[in-house]
Amino acid sequence: MRRVPPPGGRRLGALALDPGALAADNGRMNAPDPYAQALATFATLFDEADAAGEPDRTAMTVATATPDARPSARVVLLKAFDTRGFVFYTHLDGRKGRELQANPHAALLFHWPRVRDGVQVRVEGAVETVADVEADAYFASRPRGSQLGAWASRQSETLASRGEFEERLAQAEAKFEGSPVPRPPRWTGFRVVPERIEFWYGAQYRLHERHLYERDPAGAWQARMLFP
Repeated sequence: MRRVPPPGGRRLGALALDPGALAADNGRMNAPDPYAQALATFATLFDEADAAGEPDRTAMTVATATPDARPSARVVLLKAFDTRGFVFYTHLDGRKGRELQANPHAALLFHWPRVRDGVQVRVEGAVETVADVEADAYFASRPRGSQLGAWASRQSETLASRGEFEERLAQAEAKFEGSPVPRPPRWTGFRVVPERIEFWYGAQYRLHERHLYERDPAGAWQARMLFP
C-alpha cells in the first residue's frame, strides 16, 4: 500500500515525504540540529532495513493508554513521516482510535533485527489527526478491497460470525459498484508528533548503545547518550 505523495514530493521506499517538510531540512541535516539529525538517522536506518531484507520495515508497535493509564499495544504500519511526525491510519471508533482521542499521546517502536546487530527505534509524543486532504489522498491510494473493508468493518466491535462481516462486505461492494470508494467519515490518520526519539543499537554482552533525542518544554531539542 502506497500513499500518494503531495505534488512535487518524493518517496522514501514505500513512504511519501512532504517536500516542504523533510526536504526543507535536507540542506542542514549535517548542521548541529538534533531533531534534523534524528530524522536523518531514522531515514538512514529505514533504508538499511530495506537493504537488509526486513520482512516489513514499516511495521511498528503502537502503544496507547486510556485516561486512567491502562495501556494497550498492537502492530500497525507506518505510512508517512516527515518533520511533522510519523503517520498511521485507523478507524476513530476502534479501540486505539478511542484511546487516542481520549488520551492523545502514543509511543511507537520499530524493531529491525537484521540491521547492523539489531536496531530499535522508539518514538514518543502527542498525537493529532491528519488533515482531511491528506487522509483522502492516502485512502484513494489503497487497494479497492482494503477500501471496501474499511466500510464493512465496525472496528473492535463484537462480531457474531465471519458471515456477518462477509455480508457487510458484499453490501459495500454493491453500494460502490462501478464508482470510486470514498473514505469513510470516521476513518483517518493519526500523526505522532515526536517529543522523544531513541535509537537503540544492539551489541554483544548486552553492552548496547543508546542515543536519545528529546524536546524540552520550550521546544528545543537536545541529544544525549544513555547507559545500556
